[in-house]
Amino acid sequence: MIDLHTHSLFSDGVLLPSELIQRARKKGYEAIAITDHVDISNIDFVIKRIRKVCKDTNRAYKDIKCLCGVEITHVAPVLVAGLVKMARALGAQVVLLHGETSVEPVEIGSNKAAILAKVDILAHPGKITEEDAILAAKNGVCLEITSRFGHNITNGHVAMMARKAGAKLVFNTDTHLPENLCDNQSRDTILLSAGLNKNEIQSAINNSLELVKKVFVK
Repeated sequence: MIDLHTHSLFSDGVLLPSELIQRARKKGYEAIAITDHVDISNIDFVIKRIRKVCKDTNRAYKDIKCLCGVEITHVAPVLVAGLVKMARALGAQVVLLHGETSVEPVEIGSNKAAILAKVDILAHPGKITEEDAILAAKNGVCLEITSRFGHNITNGHVAMMARKAGAKLVFNTDTHLPENLCDNQSRDTILLSAGLNKNEIQSAINNSLELVKKVFVK
């Protein structure tokens, strides 16, 4: 299991980063990214601390990889590119943007701004248009299928747009609570429910693996 979208108590999760990682290890995770919500007010604070935890984790354990990430959240589209650039400069290894979901008032244009800024993953982009999905395919931005309650009601739409456009998909949990962590079987069930076939499921898994390899395979 590779999960590149989780939250600790540095944003709206409930676990210390170390406990989140340990629970993921015991669930059989191969890799996890801690991607707390950030804007200009906390991006430096969060990245600095998650980098330390991931560095210690990767030194201490051989059975799990930890990536320092962020989820840029509810930022005006005109400001997205600057924050993506800042996140990478500060050491974020995977950059997500909180997409235009059907259950939160995300500003229209956020999906496109994230894709143009070439984030790694557009998180739960439930309102994504075919035009933006085509742009995501062109820019190599992965679209997320999620297990997160509420956001997951549009998984089928995201999968359909990705298929039409040839865009990459990944699966993530958007974990906030310990019980949000998934195993491989749960992941595959959710991907099947979104309308993916077995080959598409394997492609989504491979896309996550490629993002991890970009960090750890030099």
